[in-house]
Amino acid sequence: MKNLSFITVLLIGVLLFSCKKEQKFPQNNEITGLASPVILNFDTTLVYLNDYFSDVSKIDSINFSCNIENQFDKKLQLIRLISNPDLPFLFEMDVWIDGFPWSVICRKSNKIKYIYQFDPKGKSYQSVQMKGEMNAWNQNSSTFHLENGIWKYSFVTEPGQYQYLLVLDGKEMRDPNSNDSVDNNIGGFNSLLKIGENAEDKLPVLFTLKQSKGKIEIGSENEITEYFALWQNFTIPVQVVNQKAEINIPDAAQTLDRSFIRVWACNKYGVSNDILIPLNKGKVIISAAELNRFDMEAMIIYNVFMDRFYDGDTSNNKTLNIKEVLPKADYHGGDLKGLTEKIKNGFFEKLGINTIWISPVVENVKGAYGFWPNPETKFSAYHGYWPVSYTKVDEHFGSANDLKEMVKTAHEKNINVLLDFVAHHVHIEHPYYKKYPDRVTNLYLPDGSLNTERWDDHRLTTWFDIFLPTLDLNNPEVTNMLADSAVYWIKEFNLDGFRHDATKHIPEIFWRTLTRKLKDQVIIPQNRKLYQIGETYGTRELIGSYIGSGQLDAQFDFNIYDASIAAFAKDDFSLIKLNESLLSSFSYFGWHHLMGNISGNQDRGRFISYAGGDLKFEENAKQAGWTRKIDVGNPLAYQKMKLLMAFNMTIPGVPVIYYGDEIGMPGGNDPDNRRMMKFENLTSPENDLRNTVASLANFRRNSLPMIYGDYQTLLVNDHVLVFARTYFDKINVIVINKSNSKQEISFKLPERFGKSEFISFNKLKFNIVGDKVVININNFGFDILSN
Repeated sequence: MKNLSFITVLLIGVLLFSCKKEQKFPQNNEITGLASPVILNFDTTLVYLNDYFSDVSKIDSINFSCNIENQFDKKLQLIRLISNPDLPFLFEMDVWIDGFPWSVICRKSNKIKYIYQFDPKGKSYQSVQMKGEMNAWNQNSSTFHLENGIWKYSFVTEPGQYQYLLVLDGKEMRDPNSNDSVDNNIGGFNSLLKIGENAEDKLPVLFTLKQSKGKIEIGSENEITEYFALWQNFTIPVQVVNQKAEINIPDAAQTLDRSFIRVWACNKYGVSNDILIPLNKGKVIISAAELNRFDMEAMIIYNVFMDRFYDGDTSNNKTLNIKEVLPKADYHGGDLKGLTEKIKNGFFEKLGINTIWISPVVENVKGAYGFWPNPETKFSAYHGYWPVSYTKVDEHFGSANDLKEMVKTAHEKNINVLLDFVAHHVHIEHPYYKKYPDRVTNLYLPDGSLNTERWDDHRLTTWFDIFLPTLDLNNPEVTNMLADSAVYWIKEFNLDGFRHDATKHIPEIFWRTLTRKLKDQVIIPQNRKLYQIGETYGTRELIGSYIGSGQLDAQFDFNIYDASIAAFAKDDFSLIKLNESLLSSFSYFGWHHLMGNISGNQDRGRFISYAGGDLKFEENAKQAGWTRKIDVGNPLAYQKMKLLMAFNMTIPGVPVIYYGDEIGMPGGNDPDNRRMMKFENLTSPENDLRNTVASLANFRRNSLPMIYGDYQTLLVNDHVLVFARTYFDKINVIVINKSNSKQEISFKLPERFGKSEFISFNKLKFNIVGDKVVININNFGFDILSN
């Protein structure tokens, strides 16, 4: 009987094997890149199918893995999704073309309806408003009504903590009825509103475990009700064995140099982190040596402010040299030949940089504009943000041939080049504005007030200054013309993408138009990858509204930046808040994303001057830069700068270094934060900081956990943050101590780490007994333990 049983089982196994069919995939690629998940709104969500599919007319039908009301409008090339409370947290939208289903992951909105109540406690107000993170700091969007002596404001938002202020009869103030507040990083405090329940500790947690012979094994923590796995943009099976998810790599992956497997899971509390696994010819990439400059997840970006970087050609040094413009606001001589020289001599290679973002080099106005009162000065267009052409290179920076030579030299060194592109406005001297003065937004609002610097309440029409007309990009003629100009720069100069200025002040139609043109004219026909990153100050929801398959790849994460400068430059800002901010970004942008994690930028005072105390958070940083010499201050600032760099280099996303931050250049705000780059005669602290940054950058570039790894917080308190980045059997543990004293830090390793042996990035001593790690970290110090 035993033999018969064995033979029966064997025959069944052979039968099953013989019946197994390899999943088939279409030869034509209808979606460019990886389809970004659809994040549903609380009520109605419009999915623009043209964002995903090259030819919407080829769509046969659209099906969903759950019961969701939807309206497919083929003529308008969109589908309307109507949310309801019973939707699962994750589901699939399958778009059928020529007999194949292309899958797009959809995620239910986490938003809830909240009613804020303000008790005036006997005081009489004619007007009550609220401005905060829940409404993009736009007080005019808050509609209060008075009911039985209580002012009420109803809005929809995600659970979490929100900074806000009340506006009572036009006067901004903290909520007098709330004791919860948070530092606003500019010398004051905002009230803090907590909405909803936190279920973070109950959500599914996924991590990569093993890979071998065409199979991937995914581990997990917490209950899981359903898995979702995609190869490229197609659903692939997931088999759960002993609480581990097993996924077979499709044979079709062997035909592609680069493809990806993505995995999600959900339970009754919400959605897990996501998994991203890169493949090379169908095999899991297990070494960073297999990556190239087109693997955008591996980018480390350096922001070159052209006029202030390096002067390689003195013949184009043409300052305005007029008394109305002080030297700080005039040209300093940096140019394209200077940048090319620095690429050739290995400056960027030694620093570990593989992507350069250059400030705008398009032709700018030659006169003096703008005004600063103390000391009185106008400004030249040294920064490049006052364009008077759509195709010409500004003579201050060189010629078109100089730009081509710089890009060619960078590519020979395996370095990408991103161009800063200005789409929001032109200068009044621009020929296009002179020819079509009606193709801009109105300078005056209906109430007669100037529509300048109205960043929130009129963000899509506001002018930055009276000499900078905002283009009416809702006009198709303007949008197409400008998008064609952007495509010209990519095609003519072989650039690798854009940093886009003032993203939130530009309507989405422009980003969709531009991205469609780039796909049709460059990405698809040339089989190229391009990277587009935007600049938006605002809520994560606002920032995220510009990111996706049909718009931008990423934006700078200013919410993380604000939290990180507070955490590392201030003694009283808890790392718990920084960790919460990081987790909040993951919930909006995913755990594997291309968001930019910046060390600073041209619109903020230099981090190191804040960290050293020579620049105060509560003062006007621009005024300070004009009226006194800003330096580093306390030399401990160099250690704090290392913490910021270590954090940016090890969290998910793309590190972005503002020129000079790698040596700790000090300064107030614009233009003091735009001093001429320092290359020679570095001090010992500057050299030490640069060496640390270079070591971190090169470590990250050679560490797959840092590029594609999972993230898990292991320990966090006010002064200590410990987190792990893991990629299959490769583990990095990052330990940060921001306190004023040396700390003995003790934390537990997850059971899945097994008995791994670690080495210290900073060659520190540590002990591991069982699953417990004990390490001593100096004040304002960090370490990375890697196996």
